[in-house]
Amino acid sequence: MTEPSVTNAADGPRKAYEIHLDGARAGLTAYVDAGAQRIFFHTEIGEEYGGRGLAGTLIAAALAETRAAGKRIVAICPFVAAYVEKHHDFDDILDPVTPEAKAAVRAALA
Repeated sequence: MTEPSVTNAADGPRKAYEIHLDGARAGLTAYVDAGAQRIFFHTEIGEEYGGRGLAGTLIAAALAETRAAGKRIVAICPFVAAYVEKHHDFDDILDPVTPEAKAAVRAALA
């Protein structure tokens, strides 16, 4: 088994960071950019890939790249919210979930 790799699939129909394992997509965390914020609203790991810590690897890489891009984080997704509650490395760029952030997600999905 190879090491998992995380890529930003920003050019697709929906923006998401994807995690790949052995050449197959194992999961993703979807986001919407709204101004200076990157709003994470959904994360999933394939059932066959569960229990390997891939969600944590995926979210850590996505948040690190978000920081590098100069964006702030809004964690609507429960996986991302739980990650930032346990890992305080991103407290300085974490914004609260607001009605405006939720509206940005709804608009992007319409």
